[in-house]
Amino acid sequence: MVGGGPAGLMAAEVLAQGGAQVDLFDAMPSVGRKFLLAGRGGLNLTHSEPTPALLARYGERAEALREAVTAFDGTAVREWAAGLGIATFVGSSGRVFPTDMKAAPLLRAWLHRLRTSGVRIHTRHRWTGWTADGVLRFTTPAGEVTHTADATVLALGGASWPRLGSDGAWAPWLRERGVAVAPWQSSNCGFDVAPTAPGRSGWSDHLRQRFAGQPLKTVAIRFTDLSGRTETQPGEFVVTDTGIEGSLVYAFSARIRDCIAARGQATIHVDLLPQHTPQQVLAETRRPRGPRSLSTHLKSRLGLHGLKMALLHELLVPQQLADPVQLAQALKALPLVLARPRPLAEAISTAGGVAFEALDARGMLRALPGTFCAGEMLDWEAPTGGYLLTASLATGRTAARGALAWLADERAT
Repeated sequence: MVGGGPAGLMAAEVLAQGGAQVDLFDAMPSVGRKFLLAGRGGLNLTHSEPTPALLARYGERAEALREAVTAFDGTAVREWAAGLGIATFVGSSGRVFPTDMKAAPLLRAWLHRLRTSGVRIHTRHRWTGWTADGVLRFTTPAGEVTHTADATVLALGGASWPRLGSDGAWAPWLRERGVAVAPWQSSNCGFDVAPTAPGRSGWSDHLRQRFAGQPLKTVAIRFTDLSGRTETQPGEFVVTDTGIEGSLVYAFSARIRDCIAARGQATIHVDLLPQHTPQQVLAETRRPRGPRSLSTHLKSRLGLHGLKMALLHELLVPQQLADPVQLAQALKALPLVLARPRPLAEAISTAGGVAFEALDARGMLRALPGTFCAGEMLDWEAPTGGYLLTASLATGRTAARGALAWLADERAT
């Protein structure tokens, strides 16, 4: 078992339960480091949506993940956590969390169960591919070591957390062995804005210095993707030094990224006043304001101030601000042009990785019999909300069950 994240730990658990002697190798000083970091603000284990809705969150890869996620859906994740002594609850958004919101107690209980089931954990072992005769190679503080296995499950993660070991460095070694690996792309990521005025590289100095790091609350984003589908979602996001990021942006990130790749840029429309109808907003922008400034008028009549007002001045020209109709339209649909996704190392997750076409129904690499893949090293993506962890656990379980079946077949022959 190579990789000590959620997919790898789940695969190790299922393999041990199936009677296999499991050696788990991980490059870091301890396993589950990304799992712990993801749970720092409250561990979102899964989502309470019915399975069909859960599957839909995986977009184009829903069918490829159907069997794994159906067999280990949100309900199954909660039951599994309960088996570790971890109670869970469903939040107002439908997301599922441990009662104490923490990742560490769950990980400690999980590792205890793995060790008592006979799983041997080897940390500071970075996998570097195979020897010429197919033996696993690892670099360690003591030098290179090799390990022979009857079956191997790889759960090496994507490329978005290099400091925690998920750097995607394994991709060339699989390609050399004839495995199709799709290029990495940022997912659940922020974006840089296109220049908001000639001579700028993005935001103005004023906006960066005054508002970078501040959240834009009670807004909605509308976006039309490459297929022509328009979707609007409410929420909040953060203005960064170079652009935007945050949960509402992540919900659209895959489609925005694909639009930028196809067209060179993507435009989202931000509703700064989702609680007001267009007619209400127009009535207020048309209302005479006398000697009051525009900022004072909009704050008084529509509660608009701070970052929202700054964005209007950043993105509109004086003629638009002075025209009640154009101003009302912008307040309900402020166009924001995005130039590029943020780098892989800043993304929450990645798209790309081992193509599902490279696997058989058991999760085994067709080019490498006896080698299975699981987790985020596979080419799928999902929004935040427990979906990433659910599919990682589910594919780890599927790969382990496939490895057990393959081992049984090998012994039988």
